[in-house]
Amino acid sequence: MENIQPGTILIADPFLKDPNFLRTVIFLCEHREEGSFGFVLNRKLSHVIGDLMSDLDGCNFPVFYGGPVQQNTIHFLHRCPGLITGGEKVTDEIYWGGEFEEVVALLADNRITPNDIRLFLGYSGWGEGQLKDEFKENTWLTTYSSEQLVFGDDDTSVWKNALKQLVGKYEQLIHYPIDPQLN
Repeated sequence: MENIQPGTILIADPFLKDPNFLRTVIFLCEHREEGSFGFVLNRKLSHVIGDLMSDLDGCNFPVFYGGPVQQNTIHFLHRCPGLITGGEKVTDEIYWGGEFEEVVALLADNRITPNDIRLFLGYSGWGEGQLKDEFKENTWLTTYSSEQLVFGDDDTSVWKNALKQLVGKYEQLIHYPIDPQLN
């Protein structure tokens, strides 16, 4: 587990059986000794934000499964620091959180697109030492973040595209079946 920091991408090992993280890609927002925090990038929910918030009734903006923790909370990543104040800079291009009332107004007025912001229901979190232990078990591979992985149009290809960034032997993992015993 070298050089893990905010903005790192965690790629689930193709043989990870945990249904919460099966073939997921996670963007880490925070990584400290006392724990880590991030969002699953490649699990779009059937819900849209208008289904979850009465202030945005009728708004069909997509919402993603952020992880199994606090499924009753909405979080967001964005690349609009000029429109959304109070966000925490995670990478040069990607910000976490900010003034949610501004986000609601931007969504209501259709002034922001899914290429600018990602909304998440819940988050992925690890307590002290937990992520380190998972690395020892080879649960995760890591790569660098990119705006395309975080805000790209095709969430179904994020896992494969993240693996492609690793090149070499890891690129072969793209073709592994979910359950090799059924092969």
